[in-house]
Order: sequence, then structure tokens, then C-alpha cells
Amino acid sequence: MDTVKKIWNSATTVLVAVVVILALLLAGPRLMGMQVFTVLSGSMEPVYHTGSLIYVRDVDPMEIELGQVITFMLDEDTVATHRVVEVVPDETDHSVVRFRTKGDANDAEDGGLVHCNNVLGTPVFTIPQLGYLANYIQKPPGMYLAISAGALLLMLVFLPDLFGSDEPEEKKKRRKNKGKRAEKPQQEE
Repeated sequence: MDTVKKIWNSATTVLVAVVVILALLLAGPRLMGMQVFTVLSGSMEPVYHTGSLIYVRDVDPMEIELGQVITFMLDEDTVATHRVVEVVPDETDHSVVRFRTKGDANDAEDGGLVHCNNVLGTPVFTIPQLGYLANYIQKPPGMYLAISAGALLLMLVFLPDLFGSDEPEEKKKRRKNKGKRAEKPQQEE
């Protein structure tokens, strides 16, 4: 029975560790001011593969240079990550700058210029394939599955404690008393 308990404890420890690591990878960077996005197209292959998770930190648009990769809003619902191929200063307002962008895997530059107010930041690092999981658990049915898996994991971790030990109380007391007798030093006569 001890072997089964050890296997059970090891398995639940590994599961908890995996869940904690995933939570840290998905939510942790947000606590440090980064935004997390899933790459949904191959426009930036081979730098950012489809399904990758990219972590984006804020950047001052005035510090963006030619060749730098930026993440920006294309419209209210669409975010893109492409490389800056031209920095276009505004002729009338020097506090405004626009960027011509292009995906590394695309043949042509993007159609319009990106206004500096639409820049979300620049990618800091990426984790391949994790974006698929992040995307899946952000909407039903993946969200329901993730909540159910979390509840099941909690149950698995605390289930052995709910049922207590298989060892009867009398056996525990005998073992405890036996240990106390062994601890007493014997007196010499």
C-alpha cells in the first residue's frame, strides 16, 4: 500500500507542478506588465511559428528602429506582429511617427502605415506551440475543460486526506509506544 501512496503522491505532485508552470507561463508575465499573444498566422516564420505564444513588453514608439519587430493593432479586433521596414515621421507633427511593416514570410509590405498610438510593444520572447493551448482554454469548450481539470486535480490532491489513513488507530498507538520504549536508555546495574 505504501508503494501505491508513493506513486499517487508523485503523480499528483507532477500534475500540480505542470499546472503551476502553465499558469506562470500564461499569467505570470501579465503581472510584470507584459502582454501575451498567440501567433495565428505564418507571416513571421521562421522567427515566430504559428501557434507560438509571444510575450510583448511596452516600448516607446520613438525608440523603435528599422528592422525591429513590433506588435500592433491593425483594427479594433486584430493584433499583428511584423517587422518595421520603414520609419515614417509625420511632416507636421514631430511627436507622431508611423511605421511601414512587413511579415518576414510575406512577399509584400503591409497595406497601410501603423500609427505610433497603435503600437502595443515589441516581442521579448516566445514559446513554440503553447499558443494553441492558450487559445483553446480562453473560450468554450476549452475553458470548461480547463476548469474541470483544475477541479479534478484539486480533488486528486486532497482525496487521500479526506479518506484518512488505512492504518487502524490501535496499530498506530502500538507503533508509537514501541518507538518510545526504544528511545529510553537502559540503565546499567
